[in-house]
Amino acid sequence: MLYLSTRGHPDRKHFCEILLEGLAPDGGLYLPERYPRVDDATLTRWRALPYADLAFEVLSLYIDDIPAEDLRAICRRTYTAQVFGSPEIVPLRPLEDGVWLEALSNGPTLAFKDMAMQLLGNLFEYELGRRGAQLNILGATSGDTGSAAEYAMRGKKGVRVFMTSPQGRMSPFQQAQMFSLQDANIHNIAIEGVFDDCQDIVKAVSNDLEFKRRHNIGTVNSINWARLVAQVVYYFAGYFQATRSNDQKVSFTVPSGNFGNVCAGHVARMMGLPIDRLVVATNENDVLDEFFRTGVYRVRGSADTHETSSPSMDISKASNFERFVFDLLGRDAARTRALFADALSAKGRFDLSADPAFADAASKFGFESGRSTHANRLATLRDTWARFGQMVDTHTADGLKVAREHLRPGVPMLVLETALPIKFAATIVEALGREPQRPPGFEGIEALPRRVTNLPADVAAVKRFIEAHVA
Repeated sequence: MLYLSTRGHPDRKHFCEILLEGLAPDGGLYLPERYPRVDDATLTRWRALPYADLAFEVLSLYIDDIPAEDLRAICRRTYTAQVFGSPEIVPLRPLEDGVWLEALSNGPTLAFKDMAMQLLGNLFEYELGRRGAQLNILGATSGDTGSAAEYAMRGKKGVRVFMTSPQGRMSPFQQAQMFSLQDANIHNIAIEGVFDDCQDIVKAVSNDLEFKRRHNIGTVNSINWARLVAQVVYYFAGYFQATRSNDQKVSFTVPSGNFGNVCAGHVARMMGLPIDRLVVATNENDVLDEFFRTGVYRVRGSADTHETSSPSMDISKASNFERFVFDLLGRDAARTRALFADALSAKGRFDLSADPAFADAASKFGFESGRSTHANRLATLRDTWARFGQMVDTHTADGLKVAREHLRPGVPMLVLETALPIKFAATIVEALGREPQRPPGFEGIEALPRRVTNLPADVAAVKRFIEAHVA
């Protein structure tokens, strides 16, 4: 299996090369040359597998440069009941007629990012050990990626983490999870700006090929294909729990700001998983919803990026969206490159509304979308608690609100739970008048000493910080 860039770079690379690289040399995102297809017999065989072995089966279709026995061992070491709280790893629970919640937030940092990040940490350590090399990870987080990456990489041999986050924009719990870590290989950088500023810095550093190679810079954001393909697994796991046979379809609603989580669903659907609809749920930062409704992708600036009560989706440049647009345009790299050049320039947008391909977003690729506001969030939190006695986090509430607008008779709707409620306690208290349950081990983390450096939204400043800490 070889990988290509969405922007047409001529090189083709194997998995372990792009694992440590992140962005392609031309600034594009890596995708496999083709999506492997799974047939009915394969789906039937996979139904009976425990999650770790299912992960091996899916990943082995994309990874041919790690021996099978090593890859299987990595998957089994990663996906354990001890780490994720249950034998199912991502247990499905019914909420109401036709609606299910897929629990993705039982890992070490209580967010769905653990599902991929725990695997990524083990893959990094394995590959760096084979090479006798080191890796300096530069990442950006709007809330959950940072803590998931840091908890996965702390203590890993040959790995340092430099994690940027928007200063003051994460919840107190999210900040405490990250900034309280005292490990020598973990460096937190609070950027004066919004998440998109952090993401722009990561991309700018990654596009400086000389700096990137000199300091062995890699990424853990979902621009890294390894993280995204790990997330494909839980779409299969959810499907198998919700159905009894392969002739039944399901839909998924996915709270998404950066398009990584739902892009994994797109990959699963392209592989042949019987997915009817992939419903993208946004908050007030509705760049993705606007595209799927109108065909216009319109980037917002920092001043127009709303600070909301589902802060992990406070994003106005969906970096993974390029992967889907590449597929939508029939893998036309030149056109993809031109469109995103427009979106990231002063023009700040591109328009596919008149393009016949835009209709394929729904008809061929199954995408729909919807938007949720703070008022919707509060109403959904209250309704879910009152009717079902279940407390969900604010992003999952966005997903539930949008999911109910897209139900189809006879098609189960699986809503991906993105985090546990404790991570957004203030809004839970506002909605329900009560504190969410705090899992063991997280008592008093907000009061712990913090280790974080404040920097301006400046690429040069971040480069200087990295250079000062890699010696």
